[in-house]
Amino acid sequence: MSEVKIILTGACGRMGNAVLAATGKEPRTTVIAGVDVSPDKSFVPLYHGIEEVGTNIGADVIVDFSHHTATEGILNYAKAAKCAAIICTTGHTPEELKLIENASKEIAVFRSGNMSLGINLLTALVQKAASVLEGFDIEIIEKHHNQKLDAPSGTAIMLAEAASKGVKYTPQYVYDRHSVRHKRSQNEIGIHSVRGGNIVGEHEVIFAGMNETVTLSHSAASREVFAIGAVRAAIFMKGKSPGLYSMKDVIDSMLLEN
Repeated sequence: MSEVKIILTGACGRMGNAVLAATGKEPRTTVIAGVDVSPDKSFVPLYHGIEEVGTNIGADVIVDFSHHTATEGILNYAKAAKCAAIICTTGHTPEELKLIENASKEIAVFRSGNMSLGINLLTALVQKAASVLEGFDIEIIEKHHNQKLDAPSGTAIMLAEAASKGVKYTPQYVYDRHSVRHKRSQNEIGIHSVRGGNIVGEHEVIFAGMNETVTLSHSAASREVFAIGAVRAAIFMKGKSPGLYSMKDVIDSMLLEN
């Protein structure tokens, strides 16, 4: 496979730094341009906005760790440059999600609420557990650093959606119980957020039955796990036909490789 050429948006942020480090360890990839609204370094040609990057730069993929409000511009650039877009941001509005869906009809688009390979394996396990543990109450607890803007995390929502696919009822997501006083209904999935210190990311899914409790969890010790997942996604997405892809597709391709 020829080298995968990457445009990295959000290049000067913490995840941008982690992705740059990860590509430095992966000889199949190289970052050919960076984009950031507050550029403070010049490790590669660095631009203030994606619209400033020429569409003939030869990029294979855009890896986006900027902000969900930048999604429309990134998709428009990817369509013009005929390259794949890897959307790693969370907190998208329904309108932005529709833009992603529509763009996937013209170009290859990858989207995941979490770029960790481990979290995506956890997601599959959660769906399976929800289908088997009938009648168990499901609660999700997520913990992140005190600088994270959105709550609940995109990963917590991803885990809730996985559980929803496994249960036989239509679930109701409950984020806050302090304002009402009544017993928990059986169709609830509780989602709880903790923000503090420099916690990189911890997710716990509790299946509570009458006489037993099953807990599935994942803890990230470093942002490197997300960066490695993003680089694997970039390698996978090069040359892909139009469509909407996820980390499940990456994991499936890795299983075939092995």
